[in-house]
Amino acid sequence: MKNFKNQVVWITGASSGIGEALTYAFAEQGAKLILSARREDALQAVAKKCEKATEILILPLDLSKADTLKDKVTEALAHFGQIDLLINNGGISQRSLAKDTSLDVYRKLMEVNYFGTIALTQALLPSMIERKSGHLAVVSSIAGKIGAPLRTGYSGSKFAVNGYFEALRIETMRDNLKISIICPGFINTNVSVNALTADGSQQGKSDENIREGMSAEECARQILEGLQEKKMEILVGGEMEIGAVALRFHNPAQLNEVLADLLETYKMV
Repeated sequence: MKNFKNQVVWITGASSGIGEALTYAFAEQGAKLILSARREDALQAVAKKCEKATEILILPLDLSKADTLKDKVTEALAHFGQIDLLINNGGISQRSLAKDTSLDVYRKLMEVNYFGTIALTQALLPSMIERKSGHLAVVSSIAGKIGAPLRTGYSGSKFAVNGYFEALRIETMRDNLKISIICPGFINTNVSVNALTADGSQQGKSDENIREGMSAEECARQILEGLQEKKMEILVGGEMEIGAVALRFHNPAQLNEVLADLLETYKMV
């Protein structure tokens, strides 16, 4: 399988969760890393644990400010000359019923998860096409394949991301670019703690299925393996999440019943 030693790997959302775990996994392989998130101090703390990384560039950015991302790409290319792999991992989740949710919350989810992600990708794309080489990955979600209750805006943004990258894959096939869509299920991170509620405030607590989910380290290991094999789609999670994807196509009515039962359980917590 492919080794990423001396490859330039750019990871957004690298300050915590899956992004942080991916950073350590690529550092172990001796990659050259670009680490991005909003907080520079948190990125510096992660970078200090990456002793085996060949080189690290700390490049803070805010995905909600899409008009600033082209300059970030210019800065990254000026430093390393090329980007071999971009992992669009930064994003934000949601926990609220559609009937209660402010339109501003939906806008924020789309700005960060969709527009920020594609703005960064669009800005980097010409350099990869010119080189006829490059790998673009996006951390979507199982909720980008299944409409998940309490996540109408999150699911919507991830469905949009999936559609963009699936179409981009076709457009760039002749340019020798690789596109990987990564769909994690329940992973033990702070994603539900930081999730937006109906009024835009953070939920402030972790969901039980997230707390009991796969570790971020195991998730990163599986993602790295999938990227090494240049898989088009990488599903990561437990039997429940992966099984739900299959059920979505074979018996969607049954899946809806299962998800409705889970929603009722959530309301009672």
